[in-house]
Amino acid sequence: MSSLMRFVIVYVLFTVAALVIHFHRDTNVPINHSFSDFPMQVQSWRMTNRSEFSAAVLNVLKPTDYLSCQYKDVAGETVNLYIGYHGGGKGAGEIHSPKHCLPGNGWHEVSSRSGVLGVAGGTINLVRSVYQKGENREVFLYWYQVRDHSISNEYSLKLAEIMNSVMYRRRDASFIRVSVPVESDVDRAVATGEQFIRDFEPSFREFLPK
Repeated sequence: MSSLMRFVIVYVLFTVAALVIHFHRDTNVPINHSFSDFPMQVQSWRMTNRSEFSAAVLNVLKPTDYLSCQYKDVAGETVNLYIGYHGGGKGAGEIHSPKHCLPGNGWHEVSSRSGVLGVAGGTINLVRSVYQKGENREVFLYWYQVRDHSISNEYSLKLAEIMNSVMYRRRDASFIRVSVPVESDVDRAVATGEQFIRDFEPSFREFLPK
């Protein structure tokens, strides 16, 4: 089968699924707990800052609930966490890909690769990427969560949303991003972010619906 034929088939399938979604209403799925109750401290990590977005930013992102904060551990390592939950009901916004948002904010992608991270609850499919803005470099570890499935690319996210809409009448999804400033060693920043995810993975499962 030619590449063109595969493209046409995929395009037709997505178009049909989009029409199905358009003509029926999805249920708004509430988050398990408001992010205002997200833990201030987990193991050696302590929340040191919490940000609130402006009305203009929220109007673009349209999350049902979100968390944007900074944690530090006893060794002084700094990690920024963003979780955007989209309940899938009327008025809920679509998740914005960091591949579009980060360059739009002045960040240039240095490297990016998809992979798997082992955690206590199993594994997480995620993206490990490095971005640079001026003299600053930062590691971004991120993934999309649909029910109990972790997803590392936008096409699989869209397919999962379509399948959940058709089968369960729900399109709720979350975007989880962990970022770590690179002081000197990228590998160390990646390791710090991965340990943070392992430590917080039970909290992610507690707050996000399955």
